[in-house]
Amino acid sequence: MGIKAGLPRYELYLYTAVLSGALAWAASWIVEASSENVSRKAFKESVKPGWYYFGRKMDVADFEWVMWFSTFRNHILFALTGHVIFAKIFTLLAQKHRSYIFCVYGGLAVLVTMGWTFMALVLSHCIILYSVAMIKMKWMCFAAGLATLASIKLEPYNSWQETLVTGSFDLQDILFYGGCGFTIMRCMSFALENCEKTDGNYTFCDLLKYNFYLPFFFFGPVMTFDKYHTQANSTKLTRKEREMWNITTKAVLHLAIILMVDVFFHYLYILTIPSDMKLVTKLSDWCLAGLSYSNLLYDWLKSAVMFGVINTVATLDHLDPPQPPKCITMLYVFAETHFDRGINDWLCKYVYDYIGGDHDKVFKELLATTSTFAITTLWLGPCELVYIWSFFNCFGLNFELWVGKFFSFPPFSTIEGFMGEAMSRRIRGLFNAANFWAIILYNVLSLNSLEFAKLVGRRLIFKGFPLSTLSVLLVTYCGVQLVKEHERQQALQEDVQPVKPLDGGKEKAE
Repeated sequence: MGIKAGLPRYELYLYTAVLSGALAWAASWIVEASSENVSRKAFKESVKPGWYYFGRKMDVADFEWVMWFSTFRNHILFALTGHVIFAKIFTLLAQKHRSYIFCVYGGLAVLVTMGWTFMALVLSHCIILYSVAMIKMKWMCFAAGLATLASIKLEPYNSWQETLVTGSFDLQDILFYGGCGFTIMRCMSFALENCEKTDGNYTFCDLLKYNFYLPFFFFGPVMTFDKYHTQANSTKLTRKEREMWNITTKAVLHLAIILMVDVFFHYLYILTIPSDMKLVTKLSDWCLAGLSYSNLLYDWLKSAVMFGVINTVATLDHLDPPQPPKCITMLYVFAETHFDRGINDWLCKYVYDYIGGDHDKVFKELLATTSTFAITTLWLGPCELVYIWSFFNCFGLNFELWVGKFFSFPPFSTIEGFMGEAMSRRIRGLFNAANFWAIILYNVLSLNSLEFAKLVGRRLIFKGFPLSTLSVLLVTYCGVQLVKEHERQQALQEDVQPVKPLDGGKEKAE
């Protein structure tokens, strides 16, 4: 049943007012909890001196953010600036060979940063998977790739390799896992694309050029080989209209987000508070809901900035890299839930879509999602928390299909056919609101802890029922309706269908 018109304008204004008020109310609880408990012993390790003149301490619980924007900031800026200058000069001098130039600069940067033992290890991964790729059997490429990935994710093999290649550089262990992990994923993409090539094979040099593109090497995103090979070897290096303006705008936007996150870290200790379970048990239901949502929102912001900076450099090199993930606020279906679009694109192309087809058959979807999350579990590093996260997100994807199938049969489909467009959308919005909080709870456990996720679930679903449960769902429902209206307007402009809703129906802007 298509939606030809949106909800009444006054209703959307009401949703906006309710959502804004609720977010401000939840934020006030978090600010109060942060200010009143800043001197707790449990905060000593993760709340450090910050803005002296404002008398505010800073939440430094996220080592990855601190690594990127303090410890590693000068290193990455120096390396990426050198890449931009080096690539620009030699692209002008030898445009046809710019992919070789990217490879040479990237290889030298990795060698200087990590040493010859790390370079030898990375090259050994490339040689092994290139040799398998020449056989042109996909199952062998997958088996070899996953076995190689397991060698850096499972004990005792990962510790042995790490001991061989790490040195005195403070970040060498982090760069080891990033460089090796993304190298293996790129080599697998190369091998699988080589299996599809009908006229001969890609060369080992093609693999090296693909793998040693510096902006993607240590931290991703993964760009599949077919796309990178085509774009990096293209000789038609023209800019789209206003492309440089868009690049500049995105760079300024990323800087603004970094400053905004810095402000949040001084006033909202959203990462430290969930680690103190004694404090968390004393907080209100609204504060817990706000903490859960803000943790996922922050993780999206971090991913958007980290990948956005790298993507800006790649765009300057005339590449079209994977875009940052979709904002958590815009999510109400599990199919759109990912925080690394590069890995998501890789998994969709080679596993999820390859097995699942059109994703409308229950058994094939179950097999596709199980296989996808099995590989994701290995990529993240198998442990109890990752197992739980994978299980629930895999269940969420399949449950969406099951619900869609169930409501596509009479009498539900018949009843919906007699409904008005607005009423149909409101009913779907209720399902989407519940789904939004399932996404929050299933993913917050991987960002904080299983104990925190269980506490939030108990408080919002059981102890807080009916007042907290229904009020949080009402606010979420308002947010979902605003998102759906945004998607509807976008669909009208682009003449495409918006995201497939939870119940499997199709909302087509006509």
